[in-house]
Amino acid sequence: MYNIGEALIGSGNELAHIDLVIGEKNGPVGSAFVENMTSLSIGHTPLLAVIRPNLPTKPSTLIIPKVTVGCLDDANKIFGPAQTAVGRAVADAVSEGIIDKEKAEDLVIMVTVFIHPEAKDFRKIYQYNYGATKLALKRAMDSYPSTEKVTTEKDRGTHPVMGFKVVRLWNPPYLQVALDLDNMEDMERIIDSLPNRERILIEAGTPLVKKFGVGIISKIRELRTDAFIIADLKTLDVGRIEVKIAADETADAVAISGLGTPESIQKAVQEASKQGIYSILDMMNVDNFVEKLKGLKYKPDILLLHRNVDLETYKAEKGENLGDMTEWGNIKEIKEILGGNRLVAVAGGITPDKVDQALGSGADIIVVGRYIIGSRDVRRAADDFLKYLPQDPDTMRLALEEDEPLELNDDKK
Repeated sequence: MYNIGEALIGSGNELAHIDLVIGEKNGPVGSAFVENMTSLSIGHTPLLAVIRPNLPTKPSTLIIPKVTVGCLDDANKIFGPAQTAVGRAVADAVSEGIIDKEKAEDLVIMVTVFIHPEAKDFRKIYQYNYGATKLALKRAMDSYPSTEKVTTEKDRGTHPVMGFKVVRLWNPPYLQVALDLDNMEDMERIIDSLPNRERILIEAGTPLVKKFGVGIISKIRELRTDAFIIADLKTLDVGRIEVKIAADETADAVAISGLGTPESIQKAVQEASKQGIYSILDMMNVDNFVEKLKGLKYKPDILLLHRNVDLETYKAEKGENLGDMTEWGNIKEIKEILGGNRLVAVAGGITPDKVDQALGSGADIIVVGRYIIGSRDVRRAADDFLKYLPQDPDTMRLALEEDEPLELNDDKK
């Protein structure tokens, strides 16, 4: 058996990123330990972690540099502050009971260490690598993170090196602003005026795409780097090609027309899944869309429903029980058909006074066009809707791993 741990601590060029594996000498980690120790490679020479020269730590620990060691200055950062930091962190992990002292001779540890070529401050190199190594060891022995933690965080986290955030729709409701425009200047003005909120989704409307091409997605991305952008292509045929084109332009979601054949719809849905973006099935003008949805083996991520006052009035006039019926259909029933965590969006002349009704009926996304894009005060018009929505998901969240347990007494497991 073996355990795996990871930790990143610090900032600037001296930041430390540690990956490690700890396991028994007589197991796969022990075999890898010996093989790596005897398999030298230029710039990535493995070395034992020592507390000081002639005093290697226990359990025996092998350090493998992640970044190529290209000169003696680079080597001094590894064969010095980093080597000692890792050695002392391992020894302290034994002293503090993170690693069972009785098993120290039976275990080995392999640690990959990141040292930036431009790191200068040896004190920080030591401090950050010490902290990251001990934290990674504790996480390894605690089997952190749990699978539940990973599935909860997968759509929330942002990698600092990426420089941008990939927005996922994990915590509805959202406001989708439909840019049904044919003027680039108007588009830029409206996007610039919209509040910078995670709950706002930006739709490149069909007129915008038809006039300027799918490349308009990239233009919107320049204006709002971290926005969730929807390409309203109304795809009817050759769905795979159109979805891929939109994904290449960094669209987060593509709207597919429900008027297409089941085969073309499912091919487009599959391609969206392959590209890692959301598929939206637009049921505008689709007769008996519930039956059509039931017939799809591969369901879309989002189903877009349009206001159908005629259906509601017709049922009421016939004396039929409306039950959970709304002017967008029976959203509760539709969600059951969709299954999983799939979402329902509603559209059709929605004004702020309709938001509570839509959300109360189970809608996850409110699609608004004219009320916002036709307003002289775009920000105020958007705020008219946003005031009915919760705060952005992570507004009050600490940017720390606050769920990691603290030992508040002297008892050790």
